[in-house]
Amino acid sequence: MKKIFFLAVLASGLAFGQSKKVVSSDVHWWGYKVVKSKSSSHDGTVKVKSGDIVMKGNQVVGGNFILDMTSINATDLSGEGQTKLNGHLKNGDFFEVEKFPTASFKITSVKKNNDAAYPSVVGGNLTVKGKTNAISFPAKITSANGVVTIESNKFSFDRQKFDVVYQSGMKDSVINDEIDMTVKVSAK
Repeated sequence: MKKIFFLAVLASGLAFGQSKKVVSSDVHWWGYKVVKSKSSSHDGTVKVKSGDIVMKGNQVVGGNFILDMTSINATDLSGEGQTKLNGHLKNGDFFEVEKFPTASFKITSVKKNNDAAYPSVVGGNLTVKGKTNAISFPAKITSANGVVTIESNKFSFDRQKFDVVYQSGMKDSVINDEIDMTVKVSAK
């Protein structure tokens, strides 16, 4: 009886995949002003609060990630400038982190890509401020010693689709709609 139960558990793991928990992450973002000036862009980080990557054999077949939007931080500035920009990013001007403290990404597909450096395209649903849209990005996926890593090339998404809008009316037109990101997550 124990043997049959073990085989059933093993078969279900092979059929549905094996989940690995995120053990490290690096999420970097870039935002740009439309007008070219000395400070025409800003960049920073946001932390992954939790997540998992689902494997079937040695292939990534899914995953879920929760981003801690309260951790959003401009890294190109320091002092008062950094404090001011972080405040804008966290308040109603942009991400409203008090109301929406997390964002999420759910992997829905992993396909081959014709790029030697980033041979996969990871597709999924990004949810920011309660709005969900499909996005995809080129990625390099590696697996060694029980650790799987997904590392993206730089990719963009349209912040307007997620209602990330500078709330001061006309001023929003000086900020580029595209936000660039790179993502690297490792799970074990």
